[in-house]
Amino acid sequence: MPLARRRGESGMNYWPGFVDALSTLILGIIFLLTVFVVVQFYLQQEVAGKDTALTKLNAQIAELTSLLSLEKAGKSDIENQLAALRATLSATQSERDKLKAAADASGANAASAQGQVTQLSTALEGEKKISAGALAQVEALNQQISALRRQLAAIEQALDASEQKNKESQGRITDLGQRLNLALAQKVQELTKYRSDFFGKLREILGNRPDVRIVGDRFVLQSELFFDSSKADLKPAATAELDKMATALIGLEQQIPKDIPWVLRVDGHTDVRPITGGPFKSNWDLSVARAVAVVKYLIAKGVNPQRLVAAGFGEFQPIDTGTTDEAYRKNRRIEFKLTER
Repeated sequence: MPLARRRGESGMNYWPGFVDALSTLILGIIFLLTVFVVVQFYLQQEVAGKDTALTKLNAQIAELTSLLSLEKAGKSDIENQLAALRATLSATQSERDKLKAAADASGANAASAQGQVTQLSTALEGEKKISAGALAQVEALNQQISALRRQLAAIEQALDASEQKNKESQGRITDLGQRLNLALAQKVQELTKYRSDFFGKLREILGNRPDVRIVGDRFVLQSELFFDSSKADLKPAATAELDKMATALIGLEQQIPKDIPWVLRVDGHTDVRPITGGPFKSNWDLSVARAVAVVKYLIAKGVNPQRLVAAGFGEFQPIDTGTTDEAYRKNRRIEFKLTER
């Protein structure tokens, strides 16, 4: 029993002591952390305060720098003003020295001044003479201007007279134009009279044939009377009729006064149907060739060529716009027109 007690006593319980030591350690750590936090807080406050103070100091330094710059600028202005004053003072002193030298030399220059006055007087006299010459030139120019004005007035009068003459001439021209128109009208009337006589004589010569008619101021003969179809050679039977017309024209030329500019125009016309084959490429060529053939024959019979004109109209001046054989026959024709040249 005593031995068992010793063994039980030798087995001690360490847990409470460990817990106490651990608690003490934790409390120490907490204390240290609290101290660190407090110290950190105070350090931050101190640093913040120093930053604020540093900012204020920087602001004060900037203000002092600005003031220093202003002071330097003011000092520069003062130095510039001082330099200007010194220059002015130097100039004033130089002027003073010059005035003194001039005052000292005034006595010596009195004689030379008199000479300068004499020279100036001479120059003034020369200027007066020049002024007098200029005045004379101005007077001469005024006289020339007056003469030019008189010439201008004369020219204006001449222009007025010329305009008056032009008006009178215009009136005469108008009167002459009216007289000329009247004379032309009279000539036309005379030519109309001779045309009527000529057509009447042709009607008597050619007889009342159905293929010969008078249309307005034209004497119309059908082409079949002179030419075969699509040809421009005169038929032998047509020469007898043209001989009669040539005789009538020669007699008419002797009757009409020389001052009437008349001609007999020979016009060739075809129908609208195109030409197929033969020497002529178009109806226009055919109409011209037929008119020329008639004119050449009349000239050969003694008619004055200055009184003849040949013209071709092709199918472009139809009498009848129909498409029948009768309409085609009417459009194929030779016309004689006594007209002005």
